[in-house]
Amino acid sequence: MSAVVTERRDRHGRSDSVSDDRHRETSTGTADAPHADGPYDFREQVGHLLRKTYQRHLAIFQQHAADPNLTAVQFVTLCALRDNGPSSQSELVRLTAVDQGTIRGIIDRLRARELISLTADPEDRRKVIATLTDGGRAAIAEMVPCAHRITELTLQNLNAAERVALQFLLRKMLGPDTQG
Repeated sequence: MSAVVTERRDRHGRSDSVSDDRHRETSTGTADAPHADGPYDFREQVGHLLRKTYQRHLAIFQQHAADPNLTAVQFVTLCALRDNGPSSQSELVRLTAVDQGTIRGIIDRLRARELISLTADPEDRRKVIATLTDGGRAAIAEMVPCAHRITELTLQNLNAAERVALQFLLRKMLGPDTQG
């Protein structure tokens, strides 16, 4: 059977397609969404579990970071600059998956700590280019061993096969058009 798709509007008038999966069956004859009609326990929902897992990871990061003032997203931004060289704000947004407003604050804080420098793009004076400083490279070098330990602590409850499966499934959830 096929799913019924309906359109609904939220309180702001935006439309959203909704699929009623109660009628869809897989080739094995089992329903795709077996809990669609059951009670809704937010504690068992993927978004809630992902959020709690991420909060746990951030707590581990802050406990084990070489620099307690360096946040996980600031470290990712420094790594993006290390891996891709001098980059514009829009390039950093694409590389880090951090939104424009947030990346601006990150850039400001990293610049204030002299971990990056900012210069005007010689081809487009309106564009600002962020570049790692020696201090930024040193911060990354000091942080990388900690980052490996943070990953290990985050994944400590998983065996090797589960770790591979988790990374595979998270990438699959992101979809085919999503980079790293």
